[in-house]
Parts: sequence; C-alpha cells; structure tokens
Amino acid sequence: MKIHEYQAKEILRKYGVATPRGTPCFSVDEAVSAAKRLGGKVWVVKAQIHAGGRGKGGGVKLARSLDEVKSHAGSILGMQLKTHQTGPDGQKVRRLLIEEGADIRKELYLGMVVDRGTQRVVLMASSEGGMDIEEVAAKTPEKIHKVAVDPVKGLADTDAEDVARKIGVPAKGIPQARDLLKALYQAFNETDASLAEINPLIVTGDERVLALDAKMNFDDNALFRHPEIVAMRDLDEEDPAEIEASKYDLSYISLDGNIGCLVNGAGLAMSTMDIIKLYGGSPANFLDVGGGASTEKVTEAFKIMLKNPNLKAILVNIFGGIMKCDVIAEGVVTAARQVSLKVPLVVRLEGTNVDLGKKILAESGLPIISGANMADAAQKVVAAAKGK
Repeated sequence: MKIHEYQAKEILRKYGVATPRGTPCFSVDEAVSAAKRLGGKVWVVKAQIHAGGRGKGGGVKLARSLDEVKSHAGSILGMQLKTHQTGPDGQKVRRLLIEEGADIRKELYLGMVVDRGTQRVVLMASSEGGMDIEEVAAKTPEKIHKVAVDPVKGLADTDAEDVARKIGVPAKGIPQARDLLKALYQAFNETDASLAEINPLIVTGDERVLALDAKMNFDDNALFRHPEIVAMRDLDEEDPAEIEASKYDLSYISLDGNIGCLVNGAGLAMSTMDIIKLYGGSPANFLDVGGGASTEKVTEAFKIMLKNPNLKAILVNIFGGIMKCDVIAEGVVTAARQVSLKVPLVVRLEGTNVDLGKKILAESGLPIISGANMADAAQKVVAAAKGK
C-alpha cells in the first residue's frame, strides 16, 4: 500500500523526523489559506500523487507571493501529471501540499528497504540527493553507502553517525542526523513498511537536516495491525480493476498487453507471463487466484479481465495441488457462461484430478482451446490473440 507525501511526513514527524511545516489542500482557496497560515515569503506548491518525478513533470512549483500560490495551485490541481512512474497516461492531481520554503545548502538521499539476501532492513544513503537513486547506482555506485541493520539491536549510533559523515552532513549536524536516521528506522520497523525514502534530505543554512520529501510504502500483509495507515488509503490513486480484485482476495496487476492471464500461484503466474513473452505475446495482467479459487472468484476474475478494452485472448494456467483441476474446470465453465465470453479462451490444466478437469471442459460445449503443456498453451493463446 502506498500513501501520499504529506501522510508519510505525518508518520515520520511522530517518530521525531524533522520536516518543513505544511498543509494538505483540496482546492485553490484552501491552498491560499494554508499559505497565509504558514506565513513567510516563500511557499512550495506540491502535487500529491503516488509517483515520483513530480517536479520534472511540472507538479512542484515555488511561489514567492500569495498570487503565485493561487496561480500554481490552479494550474496543478486537476492536471494530468505525467512522470516516469505514472506511465504515458499520467495521473490526475486531486490533492496538494502547501509547504513553507526551506534554506537548502545541500541535498542528500536516505532510503530503507528490506533486503531479502541478508534478511535485514538495509539503510541506503547517498550524497547525491534529489536524483533517482537508480541513476546514482548505475553511474556512481560508490556514492551509495549501505548498512544492514541488526533486527535485535536496531540501528547503532556509530553506524548512523558514520553514514551521516560519509554523505556529507557537516560536523555540527551529525547528532541530529544520527537521531533522524534512528527515527527513520524505528518508523520503518514499527509501521511494517516495505519502503521509506527521503529524497531529498537537505542540510539547511544553519546546518540542520530536514526531510524535504518523504515516501512510504507498506506491507499489505501487515495492514491488519495498522488501521490508522489503512485509513490513509487513497482509492483515487489505484487502478479500479485492482481495487475490485482485492474485494475477492485476487492478486491483480494491470499490464499493457492484450492476453489475460488467470493462474494459481505467484510463481506460476510470473512463469506464465514469461512464456507468453517468449512466444511473441504480451500479458494484459498478472492475476493470481490463489490456492482456494472458488467459482465466484474465477467468475469475478473473468469480469475484471474483460473490462480491459485491449483484451484479445485469455490463458488459464492451473496446477492442481490444493486446488483440484475439476473444481477449477467447473469454475471456468460457469464463469465463461456467466460473462458470455467473446474472446478466445485457452486452458492448460495439470495436477490433481486433471483428467476429470479436462473432461468437464471438453463436455462443456464451449469453444475452449486446450493446452497440452505451458509451451503449447502459450503458443495457442498468442496465435489466438493475433486472430490466427
């Protein structure tokens, strides 16, 4: 689950991370009022969408008067903001953050992620703030400093101070930077985050460190422990198909291809998409129905896939283990009839009760194309999507 910048800053402030003062706004009038309350002579008008690169896309503007706040808020609110993370269609801006200006001497980078290799939370920091960390990693990897945090001891003072020095925090700001790094780790750990990023972390003219931007993502599997974070969910920022899928415990992600995939198991789903690409096709989605796929689940999965106007064919690829093939076959037949399926359907079954499952499909009277194995099914669905 993702949240907005202003929400991430609310969380981080609770743990002691210093941020500029700011107010979320939903209208131009609210933006002007927020700037008045903040006071000062400089404000930043920031689009709030679940994507990075907002500044490059025109979603972050500096205002030196209330008239400029009004003008920038009017131009950003409602715009279709396009960044390298939104895709070509962009994302509509429905919220703003009006923030006080900051005295920026230096821009740094901080991030925390879970490293599956070391099975620890890893702190990443760089002197190259304000840039995409992927670009820094590709061009100047030596400028990224990492610390794998001991889950029992937490982030040690010495490690935090060492990282702060390496990325260029001046001596006067080291104690505050140490405390900020430790607070960031505590926030990451206690909220079950999967990502916490401050880019940029700035050094101000009086040598303080300040989180000028903030991004946090959370492990969906742990959200039952955090109703206060669930309350921050912004459905306007999510794909409607993915929202609908979540109601039925379906793991669904929209892609830009034209072949729908319905699979049980995330690993098999990834392999299915790979083999479709191998034979010249393009997946329209990732869809994992899980180990307990009922007829209702399969029917809803079909409905969700069929909402995609680019869909040309569907591949159902099932390995019957916990979920038996005959149950899936019955679900597929029922679903295909309920939705009046108009696109070619290729089904590959393997595993428990596979012969019974194939018999159900064959006797259904529906124009279902059977795949003998994954390669055969992939070739057939690619051909069907091309009208062959």
